[in-house]
Amino acid sequence: MLLKRHLEPVPASPVARVIEAAGRIILGKEAQVRLSLACLLARGHLLIEDIPGVGKTTLAHVLARSLGLHFQRIQFTSDMLPADILGVSVYERESGAFQFHPGPIFAQVILADEVNRATPKTQSALLEAMEEHQVTAEGETRKLPEPFFVIATQNPSEQVGTFPLPESQLDRFLMRIELGYPDRDAERTLLSGVDRRDLLAGLGPCMAPGELVELQENAQDVHVAPALLDYVQAIVDHTRRSPEFAAGLSPRAALALVHSARAWALIEGRDKVIPEDVQAVLPGVATHRLRPAHDSARRIDVGAMLLAAVPIP
Repeated sequence: MLLKRHLEPVPASPVARVIEAAGRIILGKEAQVRLSLACLLARGHLLIEDIPGVGKTTLAHVLARSLGLHFQRIQFTSDMLPADILGVSVYERESGAFQFHPGPIFAQVILADEVNRATPKTQSALLEAMEEHQVTAEGETRKLPEPFFVIATQNPSEQVGTFPLPESQLDRFLMRIELGYPDRDAERTLLSGVDRRDLLAGLGPCMAPGELVELQENAQDVHVAPALLDYVQAIVDHTRRSPEFAAGLSPRAALALVHSARAWALIEGRDKVIPEDVQAVLPGVATHRLRPAHDSARRIDVGAMLLAAVPIP
């Protein structure tokens, strides 16, 4: 007679816990949550562009809380100065010396809210921090905490009071995503359910302190076959030859595509990258880096165009 053994439930992975927790607050946007996590696991920065009120700031709060990271929100305005972000030295009478007071940039997750409402001079204060994970203020270089992750939100450029981000700053963002309107069922749940702010207040960390760093290291070890690199290079080469774009994807963009595909494969539970991983992250990586060659009122779906034009080897 066979005895039934009691099977203990298999604990969910840290990534699955974060996705499940985020899904209770950000309704119907699992793909965007996964892309945001892939961006973080690839050690990149995220740009969310959409109209006000669709949950851009809430998504940033959810990521910071669920990952157990120190979080700072910076509301960008037209009168903001670089010192408001980096910090400033203040003379202290007791010591007779200037003491540096760190700005809000010294946190693990930075929400740069409505970043394109600030002037280009203030926007540029983020560049060194995003690229080098350090800031230079008043002649001294100071390291930023690790991990360091910038989530910037911006309103559509046609709205009043915005300053377009230059190409050099857009390129510092590994991905750009849009949230869009919720579907009818998700919006109905949103209207009839608990206030999102109350749910956010009760959200705790879904990862132990070292798990995120370990996952970032694991993402770098995901195998990429030569044939997969051929596919990435074919996509990049097509953007450089296509008359649709003013300039093609740079080597930095190609690296971003590979890193993002590795992170996406890790989230999907694989130890090697397949073409579908590249296809999943391609729109987020490529769209903000490619400018149409001709001014046109129509909006090009860059991801769909590239996937249709470049066959899988």
